[in-house]
Amino acid sequence: MLGLASRLRALSDADLRHVIGVRGVSASGIRDFFDLAEALLTPSNIQIALSHLDRSTLAVLAVAGELTGTDSIPTLDAVAARLSVLGSTQVVAADVATRAHALDALLLAVVIDGCCVPYDAVSAHLRTWPTQDLPGAVDLAATISPAALTTVADAEIPFIDQLAAERAFSVVSSIAELVNELSREPARELSRGGLGLPDTKRLAAIMTVELELVASIMSVAKQADLVARDGGHWMETEAGEAWLLEGTTTRWAALAAAWQAALPPIVADMLPQQSGGSWGDGLSGFIAWHYPAGGEWMQDQLTNFARDAELLGITARNTTSSAGARVLRGDLEAAADTMGTMLPAEVGAVYLQHDLSMVSPGPLAPSIDARLRGMADVESRELASSYRITAASVNRALAAGENAASLLAFLASISLTGIPQPVDYLINESASRYGRVRVGSLAGGPRPVGEGSEFQSYVSSADAALLGTIAVDQTLAALALVRADTGDHLLSRFGGDAVFWALSDARYPVAAENEIGEIVHLRRHQIASHTVVVPADPAGALVDKLRAGADSGVSVADAWLARQLDTAIKAKQAILVSIAMPGGSVVDYLLEPASVSNGRFRARDRRADIERTLPLKSIRSITPVP
Repeated sequence: MLGLASRLRALSDADLRHVIGVRGVSASGIRDFFDLAEALLTPSNIQIALSHLDRSTLAVLAVAGELTGTDSIPTLDAVAARLSVLGSTQVVAADVATRAHALDALLLAVVIDGCCVPYDAVSAHLRTWPTQDLPGAVDLAATISPAALTTVADAEIPFIDQLAAERAFSVVSSIAELVNELSREPARELSRGGLGLPDTKRLAAIMTVELELVASIMSVAKQADLVARDGGHWMETEAGEAWLLEGTTTRWAALAAAWQAALPPIVADMLPQQSGGSWGDGLSGFIAWHYPAGGEWMQDQLTNFARDAELLGITARNTTSSAGARVLRGDLEAAADTMGTMLPAEVGAVYLQHDLSMVSPGPLAPSIDARLRGMADVESRELASSYRITAASVNRALAAGENAASLLAFLASISLTGIPQPVDYLINESASRYGRVRVGSLAGGPRPVGEGSEFQSYVSSADAALLGTIAVDQTLAALALVRADTGDHLLSRFGGDAVFWALSDARYPVAAENEIGEIVHLRRHQIASHTVVVPADPAGALVDKLRAGADSGVSVADAWLARQLDTAIKAKQAILVSIAMPGGSVVDYLLEPASVSNGRFRARDRRADIERTLPLKSIRSITPVP
């Protein structure tokens, strides 16, 4: 432990933080470098480190441990020779050296002067593996790998690709609906994590997917930074807003790129990167063989990424698609080109019906779809989407800055059936009524229309009968509207935006106005604010703590002696201490340590039955006495 503690102390702060992070050491109970060394050599921590190592690296570690003796340490050439004998195949010393240096970086072994020496605790732990149904050194080196991963016949690949394209289009469409919906109404995150059932049902209905898929689709959207949590709610991001204006192929490419970027290299190396490669039982068996101590950890990783790969069309029926193979090889441009040839072509026109509905003969171009959503409600989202114009949807478009002329001109430019008379009438009638009800804010008090500071907004109208209808409308009861003292306004404790959209949803011809009575345009659109969150750095805090203790001026050797004495004091254990005397002789004392301070320790001499105070620098060795 002294050697490992000294090595830890000599590491740079960056290397020390890396080791603490990779080895997963908790800062709890770590006071000095000896505590850290002890934590790194516990069986549980060693097992965690070994679970992330592949079979070949474990074989190097196990064989090096077997070759390490009291008077001999194994050279890298000796380890390579032993592995060659066990595996009946030539093992190159350069490969052994690479793996040995990886073990050295993890502080599982020491590589020096062409030799690899595992720490005793690591070798001892590896020797217990056979009792845990884990392979020993011979099995690690000699066991033959499972057969190559299975592949489907070439004739089946077109069917795999077609299914992958259908899934890709489906998930892109679902995420588009998700992002649009969260821009309109955010979803609340529960304190224990995840979405509540009401929001999950709402999003499932919007995306037309099963409840069980909502969390997975949300995860894919989050991974691509299309949605983010702001406070306690999930909202659309600026990246999500821009993504909605891209074509289907570009949208898919962004999702696939985010998936590929999130793949840990250790997982990516395991996945079949050729079209038709199976992700089924063969891959699971190969992973279990390749990572003998980390099968469960690796299987969890595979399960999560395989789930999203199926959603994105990177795989279909647990088989790599042609586009997916290019994603796995990092050629995202070629992947997008491959997928783009199989996705449905976008259209730029709709059939406008007399019943105020619109049907597209295929997936609409994003720019047209985005504008249609501003003036119509989406009724279904499939290859042929349908929309419906209502008084409320037209009012929503007018509130966002449209007018009757611009709405009719846009519809005329995309309609294959002209503009039916009912559509023309509804738009012009809604535009003529727009603004008969006004909503404004009382913040700052420029318009003294009521008493009491508890009110935040007002509703006004020149039509007294209409205002009276609003006052008694039970669908607006949640706004708790009350009449102002003057009688020509309704007051609410809610903000102007909330009151405006509640009236709009209730199909009143409402407009928002500013403090001087001018109509202002509102848009029901919420973007998650971008907040840079500095992640906690427990490893950095622990390094600072260790450095502060190491700057006390006490040498590593003296600190080690003090630790041994402190352990003996706490255990009330007698020790045999060898002390260097001034004349050069060494005297052994049988002592019961009492305390250590200021470079000296006080103890009771069992043989002489007296108390002695001795300098730490004179101690040559300490041996516990049974």
